[in-house]
Amino acid sequence: MTEIVSIANQKGGVGKTTTAINLAVALASFDFETLLIDLDPQGNATSGLGIEVKKGVNTIYDAISENVEPKDAIYQTSVEWLDIMPTDHNLAGAEIELVSEFSRESVLKRTIDKIKDMYKFIIIDCPPSLGLLTINALNASDSIITPVQCEYYAMEGLTYFTTTVDKIRQALNPKLKIDGAVVTMFDSRINLANQVLEEIRKFYGEKLYNTVIPRNIRLAESPSFGQPIFIYDPSSRGAKAYKNFAIEFISRRGVNPEDYKKSEISVTDEAAIE
Repeated sequence: MTEIVSIANQKGGVGKTTTAINLAVALASFDFETLLIDLDPQGNATSGLGIEVKKGVNTIYDAISENVEPKDAIYQTSVEWLDIMPTDHNLAGAEIELVSEFSRESVLKRTIDKIKDMYKFIIIDCPPSLGLLTINALNASDSIITPVQCEYYAMEGLTYFTTTVDKIRQALNPKLKIDGAVVTMFDSRINLANQVLEEIRKFYGEKLYNTVIPRNIRLAESPSFGQPIFIYDPSSRGAKAYKNFAIEFISRRGVNPEDYKKSEISVTDEAAIE
């Protein structure tokens, strides 16, 4: 059965796209059929996998606008078992166009319903906002993972975000659940970071992932080379952390983590859409 997971936080710069990319790559490398949907108009998940959207390439915008069938906006990446619905600058205008759409909060859900049976996991990289695109993603999803950076305003944003999620659950999507939060860009040398981590633990309780993603130069560099961390520097602390996060993710879904702890994440080094 397919699980649709939104990686979402209304605050930008918290490692949301990095988390979406590397979770999707890890799941695919564990032989789960996985689709990554780039729903952020900035297109960082697309470029972060080394994909250049050229003229004539179909995107998630074309799919939700019903210009093409959803299956025709799906492309295979360099990672076996991982496909992507890329995006480009056209998606920036989608929220304005959606305002006049019938059942505008369900456009993405109708799109995904046509192709979801092809995959075990569908990962949605949401925009850093709570606009119509994010509402569409949450309405289409089974669960949400929130990347959180340990900084001063983190808790204020989380409270607002979870309130919004509760409203969407009540009004649109009763099955939606908060899978949990993952702490990103963590630097244990900073006292404030440790204090905020404790507050996040109190806020999320058992739903907080045990894996903490460290602040890591190699992890920060990898998107500029169009590579997931597992290609750019598979021996880095960032790569090891995201592998552990993915293992923890699947173990929450009843998969034996021991089957994956010793496995190597191996992918090729090129991705392109022709």
